[in-house]
Amino acid sequence: MPNYNDAPQIIDNFIYKLYKRTKPSMAIETIKDRKFFHQWRDTLKAKIKELLGEFPKPAPLKPQLCSREQLDAFIREKYIIQTEQDCWMPLYLLTPKIDEKKLPAILCCHGHGPYGKDPVAGVHFKQSERQSNIYSFNYNYGEIMARRGYITIVPDWRGFGERCGYDNNVFPGRDKCNVYFIQHLILGRTLLGGNIFDGMRAIDFLLTRKNVDPDRIGCMGLSQGGTMTTYITLLDDRVKAADIICYATTTEHYAINRPNFCGSQLVPGLYQYADVGDVIGAIAPRPLLIESGASDTCFWLHSAMQAHEKVKRAYQLAGKEENLWIEVFPGEHSFAAGRAFEFFDTYLKR
Repeated sequence: MPNYNDAPQIIDNFIYKLYKRTKPSMAIETIKDRKFFHQWRDTLKAKIKELLGEFPKPAPLKPQLCSREQLDAFIREKYIIQTEQDCWMPLYLLTPKIDEKKLPAILCCHGHGPYGKDPVAGVHFKQSERQSNIYSFNYNYGEIMARRGYITIVPDWRGFGERCGYDNNVFPGRDKCNVYFIQHLILGRTLLGGNIFDGMRAIDFLLTRKNVDPDRIGCMGLSQGGTMTTYITLLDDRVKAADIICYATTTEHYAINRPNFCGSQLVPGLYQYADVGDVIGAIAPRPLLIESGASDTCFWLHSAMQAHEKVKRAYQLAGKEENLWIEVFPGEHSFAAGRAFEFFDTYLKR
């Protein structure tokens, strides 16, 4: 525990004991028979959407093309689109130079970092700090997948990259994610719910492109990008295959024993109903790859393995064990660039 002291008045002791008393009412272990799987999944999805608060009404996208770069294997365009009224989201669209009428596409979600979408799209402006950020996490998977023949779309989430003016100290002495979370909550929203909605709007924009195959949409992301991949895939059936990178964990690990979270990734009240592995498991039976680093010190492997077991049970109950791929790779908190290529080629290319 972060502030362990055996005095009864220490709040950390209360939090831990409250956690131990709380038994998620919709955990996958409550399902004993395959015939109840779909009912469990649909009920959990509805509860999560309820907990996420009011979802906005979509506004006209009004896409504005800001720049266009001709690179060796793809074209990288920068757009700004409107997601809800008065809410504008910058994004990169990477289009391979392939002479095909319809291509598969992947929504590539960035994690909790100082540059938002930029490193995922391979944008570093030849700045050493940005280049190091890409190298440290193998973070340019939007660029990597574009080079492999996928149209990729890489947006900034609320409070990141351009959407906070690249200013991680916008509220000095405060965690900006927590401030934005509280502001959304006061207004009847959640920050995660807003970003999930924005991710869905990015898919809406993708589907306005004549060269995107609407039946071959994927989603992938590292860390917070894994959070986004989990919830966007769960709530948007247009996503046909997903790669959750270094996010599988347990509430006990990431929230109680070793607090490692922020307001941008919270579903209020979630643990009354489900743990992280249950939420990921509700993606079943759609194809899913989970990547976990054997030396990850953000979401340690022991917690990832517990989540894996829950997800395995969900896919067993769904009767689609073959659609679940799990890769434990020898590395830290990063994109493995291993089974992801075969996985997406299997489910999104034909």
